[in-house]
Amino acid sequence: MNRSRSIPGRVVLRGLSTLLCSAMLLILVAAPAHAQSMGTRHVRQEVANGSATFLNRLPGTQSLRLSIALPLRNEADLDDLLQKLSDPESPSFHQFLSVAEFTERFGPTREDYAAVVRFAKENGMTAIGTSENRMLVDVVGPVSSIERAFHVTMGSYQHPTEDRTFFAPDREPRADLAVPLWHISGLDNFSIPHPASLNHVDEAKGSTTGSGPSGDFIGSDLRVAYYGGTALTGTGQSVGLLEFAGYNEADVTSYFAKVKQTLTVAVNGVSTDGSSLSCTGKCDDTEQVLDIEVAISMAPGMSQVRVYVSDTSDASIFNKMATDNISKSLSCSWGWSPADSSSDDPIFKEFAAQGQNLFVASGDSGAYKKRSKDVYPADDAYVTSVGGTDLTTASAGGAWKSETAWSDSGGGISPNDIAIPSYQTTAGVVTTANKGSKTYRNAPDVAAEANTDNYICYDGTCAGGWGGTSFAAPRWAGYLALVNQQSVANGKKTLGFINPTIYTIGLGSSYSSNLHDITSGSNGTYSTEKGYDLVTGWGSPNGSGLINTLAP
Repeated sequence: MNRSRSIPGRVVLRGLSTLLCSAMLLILVAAPAHAQSMGTRHVRQEVANGSATFLNRLPGTQSLRLSIALPLRNEADLDDLLQKLSDPESPSFHQFLSVAEFTERFGPTREDYAAVVRFAKENGMTAIGTSENRMLVDVVGPVSSIERAFHVTMGSYQHPTEDRTFFAPDREPRADLAVPLWHISGLDNFSIPHPASLNHVDEAKGSTTGSGPSGDFIGSDLRVAYYGGTALTGTGQSVGLLEFAGYNEADVTSYFAKVKQTLTVAVNGVSTDGSSLSCTGKCDDTEQVLDIEVAISMAPGMSQVRVYVSDTSDASIFNKMATDNISKSLSCSWGWSPADSSSDDPIFKEFAAQGQNLFVASGDSGAYKKRSKDVYPADDAYVTSVGGTDLTTASAGGAWKSETAWSDSGGGISPNDIAIPSYQTTAGVVTTANKGSKTYRNAPDVAAEANTDNYICYDGTCAGGWGGTSFAAPRWAGYLALVNQQSVANGKKTLGFINPTIYTIGLGSSYSSNLHDITSGSNGTYSTEKGYDLVTGWGSPNGSGLINTLAP
């Protein structure tokens, strides 16, 4: 019988090989998971290029509040659904989803969401809020834990254009986590949200044909001008407002007493992250209460106005609006510059899937410039951007007579280089005359009265001479509440994202009976034109004509 002989060298090599394999296995088991990058950007350009001077590292004990966002699932299917929801020829037209249905089809899985909550806890952060759609985990934790968890160094920098410092990460965050992450809100405070500039003059400018003091417009004047009827009051509907500070309801009560109108709409505050709902001391509640006063005036029979408040996170506000899914008409009169302009899009897509529409003030500084990046979210493709006009009525509290562009109406080509949405690519929207872009998103979509001839109550006082697209956005939100009331009364759903429909109307034969085409005035770079333009969009609502078209 032949026997193979053992060769000493081969035995030694075989032993070494076994030893090395064991060692490598131990290393693989002990090593953390590969640190994944996020789906969005976080590092500010000013930090990356050095135009913001580094001052020092943030103290490790300093506490930060973050919102960790997970990405959508099956996003291609969601995009296909959104197109069908706005297509009257599709069987899915206006067949909106509930929060549970959206989450089941497009939200993160339960396992992935639990893994992110676990990850936060294991890395020294405390989950202070979870969401029904599993898209956001609100956490709080010390800087030292945040730096370790996301492999960043948090520094303090001198702001290059403002007289203040800001904090920010020095590099793109990564996480030792098998579950993908979309975005982390709260890692910097480079851009502080601000009202859409809010203009105030001592002597009112504009037509001054309102029924308020000195001919200023009060909210009910705009209801007459843009609706003109009495049957629709918003019954059963609500408007949701985004605010970055609390409010004093006494100012709202004072306003309706001053204009001699009965206030029956409940004002319900919703703190999305523990921020205060009240506005005391040096707090200025001008923006917050004018949004409330204007929306209620347009739809005085609504069931409620929901005021969503956070002093730090737009993501937590938008996400709470989506998971509540109560207000089908939403309004935002604030602007800021995000690190990545796509970071809120998953939530905006949920709005559209659930039949919600977000109106955003287009801004009060005239035509957009390339550096005007704090106009966001007015240039996002999934919102209805609202520009400003100068309205003249036939008499005090009377019918619509004429309208021109407000010279400070924000509008132009997206400073954030947001791609042009499909509803703007149809022939006839972008023309040589209006100077629109065929590559990037153009704004605004529609418009409403915004000149400095409006009367409001705020900060314990009342005065006229106020203006801004801050008035125009909640006016459209209140108007949509009227449309939704009629649609529901007819046994149908609420309208959802109206942009595709508005653009179809604008290009159709019934345009003039639905919208007031504003054809005079400019915002500097852009002039009003027949049809769509980058000052007033398609114009302002033309009474019950638009309501009956949207909700036949």
